[in-house]
Amino acid sequence: MKKNILLVFTGGTIGSQLNGDTIDTTGTAGFKLLQRFAQIDAAPDSVAFKVLQPLQILSENLHPSHWPQIIASIESEDLSQFDGIIVTHGTDSLAFSAAALSLYFNHLTMPLLLVSSDLPLDNPQANGVANFVCAVEFIRQLGSAGVFVPYQNPRHAMQLHLGSRLSSCLPLSSDFISVQSQALMSFDNGRFQALQNLPQTTRATVALRPDFSKRILLIRPYPGLDYSGFNLEGIDLVLHDLYHSGTACASAEAGLQYSLVDFIKRCTQQDLKIYLTPALFSESAYSSTRELLDCGAEMIWNMSLEAAYAKLLLAYGNFDTPQAIAAFLEQNVACERV
Repeated sequence: MKKNILLVFTGGTIGSQLNGDTIDTTGTAGFKLLQRFAQIDAAPDSVAFKVLQPLQILSENLHPSHWPQIIASIESEDLSQFDGIIVTHGTDSLAFSAAALSLYFNHLTMPLLLVSSDLPLDNPQANGVANFVCAVEFIRQLGSAGVFVPYQNPRHAMQLHLGSRLSSCLPLSSDFISVQSQALMSFDNGRFQALQNLPQTTRATVALRPDFSKRILLIRPYPGLDYSGFNLEGIDLVLHDLYHSGTACASAEAGLQYSLVDFIKRCTQQDLKIYLTPALFSESAYSSTRELLDCGAEMIWNMSLEAAYAKLLLAYGNFDTPQAIAAFLEQNVACERV
């Protein structure tokens, strides 16, 4: 039976080409992807694509205001006419978009897959076509509901990642991993093999508007981070990234301006919530972590930075009361909690 797929082009490297020494998006690159697919697929006539192109940007230029444009283009269609959705996307902000779409489309009854390429498609080393083939095969063979990211790291087997658990690309490489290095499936010789089982019974469907807050300050830790340089005017909350052990500087030995404890107190005085992530919940914790929590910060446990950021954007864009925001943050709506 022919599969009908809604194909949404947004740009990125998979939608780009090399001109001289510059890579940039082009309106024809996406259709080149379909041509390449038809050339290598064993049964290209068994799938039919309807193509939309709401965006044509490099993904480093992505802003949360672009997500409602992607969502609107998808929701403008009668989704009952499709067996799956594929969204092409750049790699730089892929994990953030995967998290945002996973959380928003938590009620989706079909697969939505984000497909990227590490290099422009004219490069014979590019993985974009292989990633696209995996996405089509997932719709053909499995059709499981949810948001997923197929991606083949160089010199490795193809893997399928859960969108809400994808981490950003590793630095100085084009490799992607899921949180805790646990992808959902592998794809080899045309077959999918499960690598882990997800606790689907913990999911709670939540109806959301495509409203993402634009007033969140995200801070990443590094030795010598000076908090006195942050202006807290005009923001709703702070999300603070943590080192891998769930810690950040709690000491004022080098000066109060370098202490996250002092910064948390400053946020509290201005009636701003400050959230910390990522960290695995444990009965034991470093003294620095305990100090951060004791002075008023709130930890978002067992979730990637990308998922926590997207979830907070949706929480503060959709809900008006602290109680409703807290309730949404506690819900595991897209298997985002490990």
